Amino acid sequence: MTQPLPAYASAQRTDNMRGLALMAAGMFLFSGVDTMAKLMTESLHPIQVVWSRQTGLLLGVLGLIAWRGFGVLRSANPRLQVGRGVLAAISATLFIIAVSHVPLADAVAITFVAPFLVTLMAALILREPVGWRRWTAVIIGFLGTLVVIRPGMGVMHPAAGLLVVAAAAFAMRQVLSRFLAGADSTQTTVAYTAIVSWVLLSIPLGFVWQMPQSGTQIVILCAMAVMGAFAEILVIMALDAAQAVVVAPVQYSLLIWGTMYGYLVFGQLPDSWTLVGAMIIVSTGLYTLNRERLLLRHGQHH
Repeated sequence: MTQPLPAYASAQRTDNMRGLALMAAGMFLFSGVDTMAKLMTESLHPIQVVWSRQTGLLLGVLGLIAWRGFGVLRSANPRLQVGRGVLAAISATLFIIAVSHVPLADAVAITFVAPFLVTLMAALILREPVGWRRWTAVIIGFLGTLVVIRPGMGVMHPAAGLLVVAAAAFAMRQVLSRFLAGADSTQTTVAYTAIVSWVLLSIPLGFVWQMPQSGTQIVILCAMAVMGAFAEILVIMALDAAQAVVVAPVQYSLLIWGTMYGYLVFGQLPDSWTLVGAMIIVSTGLYTLNRERLLLRHGQHH
């Protein structure tokens, strides 16, 4: 006869399930946002597209401030929050510029180098101990990325390089999130990310602004803004509800949605090399996350 789970274990399992559901919903929305953004870059400048996406998040935050007051902006680490907002603007802009030249599934596969960069930065910046197994997984993951990009072979558009930089900015943002964890609320992090990135993107906007030419463009831009805001909030809620190592593997579902949307909307399918590279990246990523989860469960740190 099995022993009943203690109350805290059952509560943790419920939180993990909630976190997984929130992360899955966030990834599905993010993939839809990326698809609409790629579509919009055919007629509008990437900076205008990113700005439109961030405007939705900003409006949500302004509503939050009107409801809860300016206390939402009280942060234990305002400099880190501003830094996180700057990185959010950089990673989003570089991704949208690149995705206007690179097929959606390929772009998503390349950005999966981010978790390996987080491991690298955690070792160098946070001085987190990283064992030989994780270092091996990082190296294999990078090799998988090289299989997707195939530098020097002229297969992938040079803009693919921007995706690696975008992934690095995104990884740095996650490292900052580790510093901020427990000190600031979800609402504070969302507020700073929205305000800082929107202000930063508004600076070059005047040089590239173009009035939307049709009702369809306006509808897509508005839908992208609303979905982007919801997706951002869902992911932060997921990380609040469950441990990062539990919900992180769900991020790989982006590859499924990216392939699906890429085919349905743009008629693009990844080639066999991209699929091989993506499988290498996903396999090593899942191995690393599973190992972290096991180490956490046994209370080890190496």
